[in-house]
Amino acid sequence: MFIDEVEFKVKGGDGGDGVVSFRREKFIDKGGPDGGDGGDGGDVILKVDEGLHTLADFRYKNLYDAGDGKNGSGKNQTGRQGKELVLKVPPGTIVYDDDNGARMADLTDPGQKFIVAHGGRGGRGNARFKKSTRKVPKFAEQGKKGEEYSLRLELKVMADVGLAGFPNVGKSTLVAKVSAARPKIASYHFTTLKPNLGVVKLGDYRSFVMADIPGLIEGAHKGVGLGDEFLRHLERTRMLVHVIDVSGIEGRNPLADFDIINKEIKNYNKSLASLPQVVALNKIDITSARKNLPEVKENLEDRGYKCFPISAVTGEGVKDLIYYVGELLKELPSLEEKGFIEEVIIKEDFTEKYLYVEKISSDKYEIKGKLVEEYIEITDFSNNAAIQRFMRILRHNNLNNLMKKEGIKEGDTVVIGPMEYEYIE
Repeated sequence: MFIDEVEFKVKGGDGGDGVVSFRREKFIDKGGPDGGDGGDGGDVILKVDEGLHTLADFRYKNLYDAGDGKNGSGKNQTGRQGKELVLKVPPGTIVYDDDNGARMADLTDPGQKFIVAHGGRGGRGNARFKKSTRKVPKFAEQGKKGEEYSLRLELKVMADVGLAGFPNVGKSTLVAKVSAARPKIASYHFTTLKPNLGVVKLGDYRSFVMADIPGLIEGAHKGVGLGDEFLRHLERTRMLVHVIDVSGIEGRNPLADFDIINKEIKNYNKSLASLPQVVALNKIDITSARKNLPEVKENLEDRGYKCFPISAVTGEGVKDLIYYVGELLKELPSLEEKGFIEEVIIKEDFTEKYLYVEKISSDKYEIKGKLVEEYIEITDFSNNAAIQRFMRILRHNNLNNLMKKEGIKEGDTVVIGPMEYEYIE
């Protein structure tokens, strides 16, 4: 099943907690701190697998989470790290943060990896906090939570050549004729509902990839007939082969069809419309096509298009078309040179200030900022020694002066994370 867009959530593993522990051995009554660190949580990683051509595997699960880190233990033993989770995606997968629409990565190269959700760091055990002025630390850090994101994955097929044209003009037949691809082919519109890729061989050492894109209709750039979904697959191509049914057996005008499709491509993406375009005048095995051919070919060549009369059914003229395309591709930038490389959007930090005071009411204030958020996550508020350490860090970062500057007076209420207390000067 071909699926080119999916949505799901990912979560990095939580870090394990550090532990409060003291050395206890025979004949050693009061040993020093020996609490170990918690293990780091596992990452969720997207990895490009060139053998995949669909996102269908992600349809049946809403959450993918990596393993949590284990808690530390005594004797300075660090907890085991959480197991990473590797999700395989096809080349051409674009990763979006579904909450804000930001593009996080563009995955194109086989084997390419992207950590989409980092695991949380393990908390430090009390052995880490021993120093000359604190020989018996009675606190440890809690592990941080793993990153969590709602993702939207979008697949854009990557091919050297994209076939454009109305439904039923012979695109699938042409791909089947020149490659080992076997797309579903029938004599009715919209037989093709997914891109089909075929490798076209030019001798023993040269080849290129051709993509049969589902047929477009007027209004495609607005989504008519799923046209916008089909058009995006042409964005990852180096050139276009525009296939026209020159026979007109369905009562259509070949030249009008050509102009309509190009208008839809231009309205969808101007850079896509600027790609080199070769025209395949198909179905010349039909009598009416032979009659229409001179006029259509002359008109398009006068406009600067290279035209090839072909029959995708009998193979007439196909070899000339394919070898011309192969030679033209030699002169065009490769997919890598066109810039289809990983692009990572740095995750934004919406905490603007490191430490600040926000007035809630006339006598109530809340301490906020990046520093507060960071230490709230790793502080065990059931442990008085851990709370004292948290407050020392805030005071060391100028909290008292900030509170005075904001006009906090004795008796006012101050909120810091889960704590709420009466301010005393």
